[in-house]
Amino acid sequence: MSGPVQSVERAAAIVQLLASEEEPLGLAQIAAALSLAKTTAHGLLGTLCDVQFVEKDEDGCYRVGRDLLQIGSTRLDPNELRAYALNWTDALAARTGCAARVAMFREGAALIAHHVFAIGSQEQTLEIGRRIPLHATALGKVLLAFDPGAARSVLTRPVQSFTYRTITERPTLLRELADIRENGLAVAVGECEPEVAGIAAPVRDRGGYVVASVGITGSVDELCDARHRPRQTLEDEVLRVARAVSREFGHGRAA
Repeated sequence: MSGPVQSVERAAAIVQLLASEEEPLGLAQIAAALSLAKTTAHGLLGTLCDVQFVEKDEDGCYRVGRDLLQIGSTRLDPNELRAYALNWTDALAARTGCAARVAMFREGAALIAHHVFAIGSQEQTLEIGRRIPLHATALGKVLLAFDPGAARSVLTRPVQSFTYRTITERPTLLRELADIRENGLAVAVGECEPEVAGIAAPVRDRGGYVVASVGITGSVDELCDARHRPRQTLEDEVLRVARAVSREFGHGRAA
């Protein structure tokens, strides 16, 4: 039995992405959201337009064709995300000794869908349902880097400064988001709270679209070295779990 056809999966991911957005998206936004080369995305979009699955407006932006608009009604439920991530985030907290969390983009913020306390922690506040800023947390930065809706909600207006480390300048933030897309990893050190750091990575669905972020939080001393750089072992653990949760959604699996 033959395996999945990559071009079909990518085309389906483009349709899914466009269906989930309220406004048309440009070529660069689509390519960045799905980690595709612009030439690849352009070719797929051309074919989708030819079969009228996608429409291109006069500004050169793309949206779902009128006959397919109904497929945009389905959104990932936080309970569904929690079910997929549960076992992996428990293991992540156990291996790193840090709190593990999973987030998704909702209404201009990163919504915590699952939270596992750090081993031995005295903290008693469960963060499920809490909304955290996109631009000042590792979980949020992942969503900001890959989700066009998240980017539109933040990059079109001034952002709040929480500490002296919070990145509020748009050019600086855009450069960091580009690095996140290239490296597949986000870090925030003292940006939302002075002594708190975070490391996060994207969770992808079968088509490669980023549906959530998973990561760890803890004190700066726990997560970083003397130069405030994230510890490599912790980065590796977060990336491993992100790939594992993505497989639960079908990403990277053979048919």
